[in-house]
Amino acid sequence: MAALREDHPLNTRTGDSRLVRAYRGDRPEVTPVWFMRQAGRSLPEYRELRARTDGPARDMIDTCLVPELASEITLQPVRRHGVDAAIFFSDIMVPLRLAGVDVKIEPGVGPVVAQPIRTPDDVERLVANDPAGLDEALEPVREAVRQTVAGLTEIGDGTTPLIGFAGAPFTLAAYLVAGRPSKDHLEARTLMRAHPEAWDRLTRWAADVTGRFLRAQVAEGASAAQLFDSWAGSLPLDQYQEHVAPASRLALDAVRELTDASARRVPLVHFGVGAGELYSAMDLDVDAVGVDWRVALDVALERIDGDVTVQGNLDPAVLGAPWETVEAAIDHVMLAGSVARAHVFNLGHGVPPGADPAVLTRIVQAVHAR
Repeated sequence: MAALREDHPLNTRTGDSRLVRAYRGDRPEVTPVWFMRQAGRSLPEYRELRARTDGPARDMIDTCLVPELASEITLQPVRRHGVDAAIFFSDIMVPLRLAGVDVKIEPGVGPVVAQPIRTPDDVERLVANDPAGLDEALEPVREAVRQTVAGLTEIGDGTTPLIGFAGAPFTLAAYLVAGRPSKDHLEARTLMRAHPEAWDRLTRWAADVTGRFLRAQVAEGASAAQLFDSWAGSLPLDQYQEHVAPASRLALDAVRELTDASARRVPLVHFGVGAGELYSAMDLDVDAVGVDWRVALDVALERIDGDVTVQGNLDPAVLGAPWETVEAAIDHVMLAGSVARAHVFNLGHGVPPGADPAVLTRIVQAVHAR
């Protein structure tokens, strides 16, 4: 185990926050709420900042690596919505770029890898290039976290925690193999089945890279850490258990040993999209499991069959409905979440770019009032 520094927010101001208490299983009187992708295109202040500082055509990864921009973007939804947590503004491909992979975010397409990893030889070339300089390359990320943590002390009562964010090894590997977004991830699933040893080396490498990215955020001040698996739902349970879960556990292990002054570890959250059939395997010794909109929280908890906090899971599509529909959906989610040891209210996926920010603010107020 490794102790966080004495002045880390978990030791000084966020340890008793609603969010951290809920993640650790202590249900607060007021349900904490934050939204995945709460920072970004849905906010007019974000669009204005991008246009004023670097233009919308600039590669998103480059924007994420400008500490002042990443910090300001992270803070914007906390100021506007009054959410109970900031989620670090970044992209799951950032650690790959810092590890030497030629990757960019193409508007309207998504992550594009210049040289996809398709064969065992490709895997060997990638993993042979051990990213020994990654820790030094992560300095812009650490600086962005430091600035964000300082900025959070100036909002509200100054106790809002920051959540660290990283992509799961399977999702990173799927992009590396396909070279761009894929509907069925056939290329990744083929490498997994045809060359399981090479797949294992690839996902372990990805786990090391993304785990170090997540650890850097926590070490500099994040009070919790979420591993986000965009494409886990493309796999059957047995393949997930054999070929994906071990690498995700490795990525989480990079943070798992970090503890606060009371020897309590940093809360860990695991979230997968379309993972309804995988929940029994997604409790990788984590504190909370995020649930998307496809499965009710109480049903997901039965499948998880563990003592965990649940996070979620308002359908993002509801955001465009009349307020009466939104309010009914909030009540449904909170009732389903009431059977868990604790519940962190969230969407079942990210905030859509066209969402009305005023609706999100109203949801925060409604959840806090219940």
